[in-house]
Amino acid sequence: MDSSATKGLTLRSHTGVAYRFDPGALCLELLTTGGPGPYRRYEVLHEPADLATWADRSRLTPTPALKISAAEVTDARRLRDALFQVVLAHTRGEPHPPGDITTINEAAARPALAPAITPTGKRQWAGNPSGTHLVATIAQDAVELLTGPFAHRIRICAAEDCHLIYVDTSRPGRRRWCSMEHCGNRHKVKALRARNSEEG
Repeated sequence: MDSSATKGLTLRSHTGVAYRFDPGALCLELLTTGGPGPYRRYEVLHEPADLATWADRSRLTPTPALKISAAEVTDARRLRDALFQVVLAHTRGEPHPPGDITTINEAAARPALAPAITPTGKRQWAGNPSGTHLVATIAQDAVELLTGPFAHRIRICAAEDCHLIYVDTSRPGRRRWCSMEHCGNRHKVKALRARNSEEG
């Protein structure tokens, strides 16, 4: 799992309110771009510029200057959809779908982004990073997450109408919400209203 960057994506609720969401892993950040089946309506990866924009907002540091083809955008969507199915099965304690596992493993077997140091001591990405390097990096992060010490802490937000997936990296391991300022706050408001109506 890569945690070398500023943590958290800025997302918007269906009412248009912006809030921060830190899924705790690079691969889980990709799941905010759409997904299979009912999540297809949230699709944002349509062309190379969309994948480059996602990479710019991700926890990758620094942002890689990527050359991305349309086929690589398709590869990114394929990996994301496979990862979605595997993670959902994982959170339910179900067997991981073999076809989706193959998709993740095949992507992870390709060359990933390679970090390098500039003469001034700054971090950069070596060579000419492509969309394939990006997809491989995400897939390798997914393998690390699903086989690592936080695999049992991959969760879906506890709000009934939220489907965001995150890994709980907090020390106590009691995180319930995608974001305290969004679903956590909505839960508090709901609980307060319920208490007030009981008292009234």
